[in-house]
Amino acid sequence: MKTRLACLSNKSDSYSDFSEFLPPAHETTARCLKVSTDEVVRWSESFDHLLSHKYGLAAFRTFLKSEFSDENIEFWMACEEYKKIKSSTKLVSKANKIFQEFIDIQAPREVNIDYRTREKTKQSLEDPSPTSLNEVQAKVYSLMEKDSYPRFLRSKMYQEMINRANAQGQRRSV
Repeated sequence: MKTRLACLSNKSDSYSDFSEFLPPAHETTARCLKVSTDEVVRWSESFDHLLSHKYGLAAFRTFLKSEFSDENIEFWMACEEYKKIKSSTKLVSKANKIFQEFIDIQAPREVNIDYRTREKTKQSLEDPSPTSLNEVQAKVYSLMEKDSYPRFLRSKMYQEMINRANAQGQRRSV
């Protein structure tokens, strides 16, 4: 898995290296993951679909990292993990970690939320439950859906992925 996703984690000012997301045409055993043209195109149908596909999520994270704005998706992912925690002790620990890393004023990876949401979240985390972060997570999701997602779809990186996937599909059908 590391090898497969390694090609996603390289930062670059140009997105030309992201073409490695799909295997080179001349390789039959791909070092990087294979994603069908249909799947890459489906990512443009809904933000939910993009995030629910593991390689779509990886591509979106890579795009945001290239723009130095990955705190929102990292926060969203941390919230998804948080919801799965069963132990109340671990819930408290993870809640504190998420708050300190993403929500607190001057947090190292502070997400862009309004004062009211920040304060309401702070109060909610005084007695954390699996749903304590739902409201703030929904706001961050909405921000990404309205801002980052359209930029991703217009990005050279995504367009190159579609072109590369189409080229791969045409080569296979010949």
